[in-house]
Amino acid sequence: MSPALFLCQRCKEPLKLLQQQGGPLEVQHHANTPTEIPVSAESQVRTSGRPHSDGGRVSQGSALCTFTLLTSGGPDSEGGTTSQGNACCTFTLLGESASMRTMNTIQNTVLETFEILSDQKVVDHPLCVDCTDHLLMQLDDQLALLASDNQKYKSFQDRELLVSEEEREALHAELCAELSSLEQEEARLTQELEDLDGHHARVAAELRAAQAESKELYKQHEQHRVEYSVFKMEQLELMDQLSSVENQLTYALSQQYRLRQTNIFNATFTISDEGPLGVINNFRLGCLPGVRVGWTEISSAWGQTVLLLFSLSKIAGLQFQRYQLVPFGDHSYLKSLTGDGVLPLFSDGSHSVFLNNKFDCGMKAFLDCLQQFVEEIERDERCPCLPYRIHVKEGLMEDVWDSGECCSIRTHLNTEEEWSRALKFMLSDLKLILAWASLRYC
Repeated sequence: MSPALFLCQRCKEPLKLLQQQGGPLEVQHHANTPTEIPVSAESQVRTSGRPHSDGGRVSQGSALCTFTLLTSGGPDSEGGTTSQGNACCTFTLLGESASMRTMNTIQNTVLETFEILSDQKVVDHPLCVDCTDHLLMQLDDQLALLASDNQKYKSFQDRELLVSEEEREALHAELCAELSSLEQEEARLTQELEDLDGHHARVAAELRAAQAESKELYKQHEQHRVEYSVFKMEQLELMDQLSSVENQLTYALSQQYRLRQTNIFNATFTISDEGPLGVINNFRLGCLPGVRVGWTEISSAWGQTVLLLFSLSKIAGLQFQRYQLVPFGDHSYLKSLTGDGVLPLFSDGSHSVFLNNKFDCGMKAFLDCLQQFVEEIERDERCPCLPYRIHVKEGLMEDVWDSGECCSIRTHLNTEEEWSRALKFMLSDLKLILAWASLRYC
């Protein structure tokens, strides 16, 4: 049978029970330093059957098992006795002397185990020396406190015996009056407490209402904050759009001012001369034996000339009577309003200079339109005096300022020098008309 193990009830130090050879079991306290435990009497621990009523004697067949509490190291090698100077404390176990495994013992063991597991019984263990001293000190303190209370009680009792009947009745009446006053005070305080409870209930209701209102206001505040954020974003976008529109307006106004300051005719049409040849927008109009000009360039120059006269008539509000100008680049032409068909102002050089051709008719028709425009602008007092006079029927350009020479604008039976000089005279008149139109309409 393995030795039983015990723990100190306070410090939980292990206390080991050792079986002596042929004798009782010993309880060994595992401690490094030997400590004596004063025990006033033997402690008997019941482990099996109940004790007999005969002064602690057990029934027949039972035996006494003795345990010894050792306070130093284990038993020495000779018979299990402790060393000299070490104190021991003997515990006696009541039980069978033989195997200690009778039916009664088993039942009691099972019952006690059940009570321990169900917290219906507290298991007591031995105490070590330090814990025993601490327990004795606590018991001494409690005993001193009880003795003091007992002394006070006796003093009060002796004082009560010394009080007379009249004094007792007066004291009773005084205490009754004080009790009545205290009861009234209690009733008043109870009523005040009830009033305070009612006030507290009203305040709590108002607080709940205020909290609900605060929660609702908080929701509205959050909603307003979200709406404010949306409106703020829209405002920023509108401000960006407004700034963009203002910048565009500023740019448009500046462009408008520049356009107003710009002479559209002077910027679009440039008329100059290159020796005996007239030039419009870098296209030479005419040709010479020593200066060969392609018919594509001559047709392009006529296209620019038709476009210039067409623009001037449009801005002046003039409607030509016999012909309609159709600017079409290097294939510009005039459309007859009297049934003569289309008169081209372009050629590839294949027309015959010995016959009356449509190219010459087209140039004469152009002089007719130019003469109508000159007659229209001569009504203005600020109209310039043109240096070259137009003879529409003959198709001539007369130099009235200088030599009075007349040059034919036709190629029929004409030289290249005279034809080019007539075209230069025509461009010179258009240059003066262009300057007048720039001052008059721009």
